[in-house]
Amino acid sequence: MIKLCVLAASASALSRPATKLSATATAPAPTWDDHVAIDAPPETLCKGLDGNDSMRRKFEVMLRAAQNKITSAVEELDGEGTFKQDVWERENGGGGISRVMSGGKVFEKAGVSLSVVYGSMPQEALASATERGVDRAAGMKPGERVPFFACGLSSVMHPRNPMAPTMHFNYRYFETDGGVWWFGGGTDITPAYLFEEDMKHFHGTYKDICDKHDPEYYAKFKKWADEYFVIKHRGETRGLGGIFFDDQNNKDPDTHFAFSEECVNAVTEAYLPVVAKRKDSPFTEKEKEWQLMRRGRYVEFNLVYDRGTVFGLKTGGRIESILMSLPETARWEYDFKVEPGSKEAEIMDCFKNPREWV
Repeated sequence: MIKLCVLAASASALSRPATKLSATATAPAPTWDDHVAIDAPPETLCKGLDGNDSMRRKFEVMLRAAQNKITSAVEELDGEGTFKQDVWERENGGGGISRVMSGGKVFEKAGVSLSVVYGSMPQEALASATERGVDRAAGMKPGERVPFFACGLSSVMHPRNPMAPTMHFNYRYFETDGGVWWFGGGTDITPAYLFEEDMKHFHGTYKDICDKHDPEYYAKFKKWADEYFVIKHRGETRGLGGIFFDDQNNKDPDTHFAFSEECVNAVTEAYLPVVAKRKDSPFTEKEKEWQLMRRGRYVEFNLVYDRGTVFGLKTGGRIESILMSLPETARWEYDFKVEPGSKEAEIMDCFKNPREWV
């Protein structure tokens, strides 16, 4: 078993064009070590950027409230573990509030990290940040850095019990110079063992929200998650999906904001009841080893393919925050194959062939 021991923490409507960010384009490129710890969260991490009526500030306020709600609910379910909070800022713009629980009774590791980052980034970093890629930098000269603003809340929770699934979410808002903006995010689930009623509950919660906002959302965003969370070199998905969306700007900003707000606040309803049901289930040493191997797959996806990880590394993000998603323990076994007809084979079929759950 390889022990990773990565503690951490991760990266009014816009009725007018976004404030120009060009002034920051000439600032020094941010680096991984330019983050400075501070004692307490400031009122806002959007220093010097617009007023309280901007979408930047509005999205930050919403995510900070969601962070408080989710961490409180997780601590209540765990019963023993508490979140350690780190607050940091960066000289070139922005900062974050990182909360990580390690060594809980129910959760081996859980993290919920807020980041507000602005400045300038290479065009290749922008390409990694969005499905639309480099066309978000249209009109800029080759090699010219792109002024940007990004605000997001990211979380990964790794329960101890192999019958309880891992869960990840991320909700974010981006702007680049010239008034280009978009929303992205999603919530997805990664069980080691299949309980169909749990998947129906999780997916059903998000289908209800999607249907409320747009009848086309769930089918589209569920398919997007199935396709995004693929470990290409394994030919399997990381987990059993959920919803995933990016580059959303085809409606007015407040409409996209309302959808993101409802999705992030539904995490406690969609996920925590599943953990509460499975946290005390009996399990064998073999089943624990299988959970650790699936965590190994989780690590492979996050370090090789995850868009947020790549974006954070290319923009000089805070390393502990970027790597917050990694579990404390994981396992790799050479040429491991599941036994035909086993519970492990049952869920492997789901990883190879995504299903419809609701």
